[in-house]
Amino acid sequence: MGNHKGCPYQKPMKLGLGLYRHMLTRENYAFARQAGCTHVVIHLVDYFNQASANPRDNQPTGGKLEPWGEAGNPERLWSLEELRRIRREIEDAGLVLAAIENLDPAHWHDVLLDGPERARHIENVKTIVRRMGEAGIPILGYNFSLAGVSGRVSGPTGRGGAISVGMDGPVDEPIPNGVVWNMVYDRAAPSGTVSPVTSDELWRRLQRFLEEVIPVAEQAGVRLAAHPDDPPLPTLRGQPRLVYQPYLYQRLLDLVPSQSNALELCVGTLAEMTEGNIYEAIDQYSRQGKIAYLHLRNVAGKVPHYRETFIDEGDVDMIRVLSILKRNAFEGVIIPDHTPQMSCAAPWHAGMAHTLGYMLGALARIQDSGFGIQDK
Repeated sequence: MGNHKGCPYQKPMKLGLGLYRHMLTRENYAFARQAGCTHVVIHLVDYFNQASANPRDNQPTGGKLEPWGEAGNPERLWSLEELRRIRREIEDAGLVLAAIENLDPAHWHDVLLDGPERARHIENVKTIVRRMGEAGIPILGYNFSLAGVSGRVSGPTGRGGAISVGMDGPVDEPIPNGVVWNMVYDRAAPSGTVSPVTSDELWRRLQRFLEEVIPVAEQAGVRLAAHPDDPPLPTLRGQPRLVYQPYLYQRLLDLVPSQSNALELCVGTLAEMTEGNIYEAIDQYSRQGKIAYLHLRNVAGKVPHYRETFIDEGDVDMIRVLSILKRNAFEGVIIPDHTPQMSCAAPWHAGMAHTLGYMLGALARIQDSGFGIQDK
């Protein structure tokens, strides 16, 4: 990305690509390299397992109330051998494995629900974190949420009729038993719905989780990176949300102060929030060095009515975002979390290529011209 003459002693931000589990192939690693990426963030949860409503070449959405898919095998954690093999394959392709994003609900659902298997599920998380450290994978992204990414709808709302996602109103229907984080972990669960909890109770569960897992993460050299609630509403499906306004990220960080307690900052989700200033929030958290990695995505509107847009339109000034990150010496990985699909034989790849090309140009402008030392 040039010679970085605008700020000669600062390492550049790194461009990455997020890949779902079924996309961890030699061809997609080559695509990432060809698009200018140096890093990848991978998903080992198969969100599409046994799901009929989700296209496997794009992000999972489901209907307003339809779960993404079925959780994995509760007795099979990601092994050290598997993690090392995946990292080796990625490195052999000329890329760096920056992070694993999200835990499988099968492995930790009772941490979220405070259920009878909580103690075993906390040990599951600790084991995964230790194995990641041994495998040299430095970041675990997670989303501490009961409803998860629920309530989004898709349609030809993008520029030129591109298929994109958004939200067209609140979703209050309760979560069925056997479902958490919008995935089915128990098909045999009794009929009924998950009992609602208070916001204070959910924060208590998060604090207990961090207090137990952060010391293990510190020893393993792994950072836990919290994603904000998407869609960022105070409640969804009758359950409270944690990080639905920018200032609530600080509350999460202050629960257990640690270098291993960090953020998976999602620009699109922040932009969907109804309060605060997105640029001030990015400045606040990047100045603290708390952003483990960053999702870059543009949107138009706020919850509960918004739509995702192409990176070069929407409400967010991406050059301003990158300027703030550079000024605060952010040296981490930036990935497009998702994009509108483009009308061609490979809609996901085309959308990602468009976004990555924009990001390459924007990063070159920021890094090489000295632009962005002062936030406009």
